Amino acid sequence: MILFVKLFLAHLIADFLLQPSRWVIHKEVNKATSKYLYYHVLLHFLISMLLIWELSAWKMILIIAITHYIIDLAKLYANPLFKLKSVPFFIDQLLHILVLYCCAFYGDLTQHTIAIFQNMDWPFVTAIVLVTFPAAIIMGKLLESMSNQIEFDHKSLPNAGKYIGIIERLFVLVFIILGRWEAIGLLITAKSVFRFNDLKESNSRKLT
Repeated sequence: MILFVKLFLAHLIADFLLQPSRWVIHKEVNKATSKYLYYHVLLHFLISMLLIWELSAWKMILIIAITHYIIDLAKLYANPLFKLKSVPFFIDQLLHILVLYCCAFYGDLTQHTIAIFQNMDWPFVTAIVLVTFPAAIIMGKLLESMSNQIEFDHKSLPNAGKYIGIIERLFVLVFIILGRWEAIGLLITAKSVFRFNDLKESNSRKLT
């Protein structure tokens, strides 16, 4: 497990902390001819070697670096196919993590994967799923009659309320599990404070 954690930490450092925005822009424009793409892959290799600190692991880390190059290059060419840039980003990150997982547990990959599913806290997983999109749909149905009374004469971010609600419910779920009931009160209070200015305007009360 510690091997996977180190590889994941190396990924976070190289992909986020040590990758300047100009590298990302240059890669998006020049794709396979971008020198920063190769700098980025080399950086992944060096940081992984540094954190693992075992010379015998160079073959595994080289495989990770090569697959990282292939995945990143595929994302660069696939970006124009997606309307939302977040979609290829998350697919890219998921594939990187999957490669790290396979390399870290390649000796007993099947057994380890089966053990994860067998030992998974399924009630907790079900709770997480429930408070995300299912709860958003349920709340939308419950408030549908009231929502129809609101005249939207202003510009708003599409689906912003839905995603904010999902994040808030996830926070509440975590606070309940941790037994930090006062944090839930703080969350509700903070939300009310941010909405106070809207409540002063009579035409904004329904929307608020």
